[in-house]
Amino acid sequence: MRHQKTINHLGRTSAHRKAMLSNMASSLILHKRITTTLAKAKALRTYVEPLINRSKDDSTHSRRVVFSYLQNKEAVTELFREISKKIMERPGGYTRILKTGMRAGDNADMCFIELVDYNEALLGKKDDVKAKTTRRGRSGGKKDEEGEKKTAAPTVDAEVKKSKKAAATSEDTSEENK
Repeated sequence: MRHQKTINHLGRTSAHRKAMLSNMASSLILHKRITTTLAKAKALRTYVEPLINRSKDDSTHSRRVVFSYLQNKEAVTELFREISKKIMERPGGYTRILKTGMRAGDNADMCFIELVDYNEALLGKKDDVKAKTTRRGRSGGKKDEEGEKKTAAPTVDAEVKKSKKAAATSEDTSEENK
């Protein structure tokens, strides 16, 4: 029975799995985004998020602990110098998984896993959304001689009003001529 056995072994031995996750974590830290299968991304998230959390405390001990997991000096330096400054205020959830579809060869679920604070495309969209107002209608515009707003394409209501005014003025002029 598999009670309380929650780790995904990913079809690998323990040493192979640790080496693979270490390499993937180093690549994620250095490149900020990697493409992988959904199962590996979920396993990588549980592997790398505690390491990112540990980088908030820049001490010799925490650097050594992170290095024992990553085995890559450049990744450790990048994590403690650049990434830790960006995630200092964030309480958790340092990675994001975005599904991209199925792989052509074996139909495996593929995805991106990325560091949350480093996706410029999504950060740019958030800034644009904040800048946009909630108004839906067209702002003021030029008005014609009767005081009504001019629009590019006249609406049905505007046409009805103009026809009523034209009919009323034609009736007034016909009464004056009698």
